[in-house]
Amino acid sequence: MLNIGDRLRTLRMEKNLSQGDIEKRCGLLRCYVSRVENGQTVPAVETLEKFARALEVPIYELFYDGDLPPPPPIPKNRSHVVNSGKNRRDSRFLERFRLPLSMMRPQARALLLEFAKGLVRLHS
Repeated sequence: MLNIGDRLRTLRMEKNLSQGDIEKRCGLLRCYVSRVENGQTVPAVETLEKFARALEVPIYELFYDGDLPPPPPIPKNRSHVVNSGKNRRDSRFLERFRLPLSMMRPQARALLLEFAKGLVRLHS
């Protein structure tokens, strides 16, 4: 499980900032920053936004430590699929791919997309 305090401390130290620097950048008291980093206080979303601005990172980086941004989730509502087919039959066919595609790793999904593009070029 992600410890937000540890993540904030890591990001702060990667940027060579002190807790006092964070206090100056966003107005949160240094003692409060310390309590958050040590897991004694759970910050509100608004406070996390202040931390993100002070650290000059997008807010998702407070929860994600990968090299690239996380892939956007595939929406569960069907409106995006219904409009993507030429007709109702195509839309139902495309809907069958929504769940399997959402469960694929991003690299595998990209490979499948390139394969499909190649097939389209081959048959055009």
